[in-house]
Amino acid sequence: MNSIIITGASSGIGRATAQAFLEQGWRVGLVARRGTLLTEMAKRNKNAMALPVDVTDAGAMKAAFDRFVSMSGRLDALFNNAGVTGPSASIDEVPLDDFDHVLNVNVRGMFIAAQLAFAQMRAQSPQGGRIINNGSLAAHSPRPNTVCYTTTKHAITGLTRALSLDGRPYDIACGQIDIGNADTDMVDELNARALAVDPTVELAPTMDVQDVARLVLHMAELPPAANVQFMTVMATKMPFVGRG
Repeated sequence: MNSIIITGASSGIGRATAQAFLEQGWRVGLVARRGTLLTEMAKRNKNAMALPVDVTDAGAMKAAFDRFVSMSGRLDALFNNAGVTGPSASIDEVPLDDFDHVLNVNVRGMFIAAQLAFAQMRAQSPQGGRIINNGSLAAHSPRPNTVCYTTTKHAITGLTRALSLDGRPYDIACGQIDIGNADTDMVDELNARALAVDPTVELAPTMDVQDVARLVLHMAELPPAANVQFMTVMATKMPFVGRG
C-alpha cells in the first residue's frame, strides 16, 4: 500500500486531496494544527493517521513523520501544501512581524517537511519517492498587494528545482502544482478582502477543489521514471494570462 503525508490537511486543498488519496487506498498522514478536524477524518478511514502539529515546529514535525513511517513502513510521497496568505497591503504598510509569519509557514515550514521527506526517501529500501510542492499562480504573476505571499511562492519554485536536482541520485522526484482560485476558504478570504475595498469588484472565477485533488493524485501515481515538473491549473476564465 502506498503512503503519503499531506500538510495543511484539515481544510481546503489539503483536505480534499487527503480524501482523494484515501479513496484510492493510500495510507495518508494528516498534518495540520487543528487536531480535532484531523481526528474526525481519521475516524472515518482506517488508513488515515491524524498528526496534529505546526509545520514550523521542526522537532514536532520529525516526531510526526517518524510516527507515520513506523505505521506505514515507508514514505512514498509528500504533498507539501500548508501555507498562509498573509496581509493584503503595499510593502510599506506590511508589519515586519506579518512578513516573518508568512515566511515562517510558507518557506520554513515547507522546507522542514521536504527535508524530513527527503531524508526518509533517501534512507528507505527501495530508495526513492516523490515530493509535490504546492506553489501558486503567484509564483509566476502576483495579485496586487500580496508581496509577502508572492515572495514566498517564488521561493518554493526554487525549492522545487533544487530538490529535483538533488533528488536524482536517490530516485526522489519533485514537482510543483501551481493552483489558481480553487473554491476554498482561502480564496473566500481573498474575495472578502477584495469586496471590502470595492463592493462592486468583479470576483475571479473559481474551480472545484476536487479537480485540484485529482491532479495531485495523478502526479503522485506516476511511475518512478516519469515526473510532472511544473503543472498549472486554474479556473478556465481566471485572468492569469495577461495579468502580469
